[in-house]
Amino acid sequence: MKPFLLSFAMAAGLSACAAPDRPVLSAPAMSLPDDFAAAYRPPAGEGKLWWKGFNDPELNRLVERALAQNLGIAGSRERLRSALALLDAERSDRRPQVDGFGEAGIDAGLGDGGSDLRATAGLLGSFNPDINGRLSAEIERQLSLTRGAAYQIADARRLVAASVALAYIELKRSEERLDLLAQSSDLQERTLNIVTLRYEAGLSANLDVRRAAADLARTQAQRGLIELSRADALNSLSVLVGQPASDPSLLPDDGGGIPQFAGGPPRGVPADLARRRPDLLVAETELAAAAAAIGIERADLYPSLVIPGQIGLDALGPLDILSSVLGTLTAALDIPIFDGGRRRAEVRSAEALAEASLYDYRQTLLQILAEVETSLVAIQSYKDRLDALADAIDQSEVAYNQSNALYREGLTSLFEVLDVQRQLISSRQDYVDAQAQLASAIVRMYSAVGAPTDVPRDEGLPNAAEVPMQ
Repeated sequence: MKPFLLSFAMAAGLSACAAPDRPVLSAPAMSLPDDFAAAYRPPAGEGKLWWKGFNDPELNRLVERALAQNLGIAGSRERLRSALALLDAERSDRRPQVDGFGEAGIDAGLGDGGSDLRATAGLLGSFNPDINGRLSAEIERQLSLTRGAAYQIADARRLVAASVALAYIELKRSEERLDLLAQSSDLQERTLNIVTLRYEAGLSANLDVRRAAADLARTQAQRGLIELSRADALNSLSVLVGQPASDPSLLPDDGGGIPQFAGGPPRGVPADLARRRPDLLVAETELAAAAAAIGIERADLYPSLVIPGQIGLDALGPLDILSSVLGTLTAALDIPIFDGGRRRAEVRSAEALAEASLYDYRQTLLQILAEVETSLVAIQSYKDRLDALADAIDQSEVAYNQSNALYREGLTSLFEVLDVQRQLISSRQDYVDAQAQLASAIVRMYSAVGAPTDVPRDEGLPNAAEVPMQ
């Protein structure tokens, strides 16, 4: 027993060597402006869910359905479950490990020596006191990755809500373009009828009939492309809600147009992004995981200690229930001495990867700031464009009515009528497109600032702040 005590005391003395300090990297402090450069601020709304600011029940229904049924969100939840299980596995390494063993056999003698039945059973145990801090660093790394998996769920919800709104807006834009196509075709058919009557009366040339018919055909040729856009939007919605496109419940039944934004939650300021954008929070957890990885590699520069033990029962023959009890307890100390520089090279590699994660975080933050600024400028630009297009439509309608009346009296050419008619149709089409672009820009703005999606309690899964530390 004394040799064991001596070897264990030596191991304990060596374990007193200071464990490596684990680096702690946090989100870097960046100089952010006090406010965004673009002046647009959304009008205040009653709720905190931004899509309800469009006051469209069908949009609300589709977003809520997608948040509940989207397969990508479901996959993110399972990845969090996997990360939580791995976190439990890492923490288990800090606890004693015990396994059982058993063996039975017959010792056959030569001649008349007979044979004996031998049986052995026992327990094997081990404990790692983590004197170099490697296990603690591995737990910290997995803890950061687990929090990142929780933030991934929030980011998936952010993207799904925005994608549903954008697809819904495109669906409504396509439907309005189809309605406008019917109106434009009716307008051009009336012009063609007038020209045809004048041609039959000998007041117009056949060339005028051809021109009017060509304009009508050109307008009707847009139908296929618009229907394609509508089908694409509908198929996108089907994927987002996790249902086949043939599902009739996907089709909005309200007959409404492009949703108009009435008001919603505030856009916030640049400093809010670090708290609200889930993908930025994911980048922060990746930075923390990279810091923990440095600690893992540095731990290998220091001694490690494992304390294995064994206790067993040995029996001879069926009547010899307990022949002997054997037990051992040792201490295995691994001291790094020379490895050709491999361990220190692995430390340098981990440090470089942590620096890369730091740059990735800063890059992500700058990209998010750019997204927000672009969306804010886009909102104001499309609002101004809508005002100008509304005036253009008013002027074009007056000009068309005047030119059409003059043409009936033979005081102007068909060329003037068709030109004004094209301007009117084009302005109406541009107005519909600008309405959709404005609504889409508002969606992108709320997605860019990380507006909340009201995450529910999800089947017992914790959010990132609730991931257990111990």
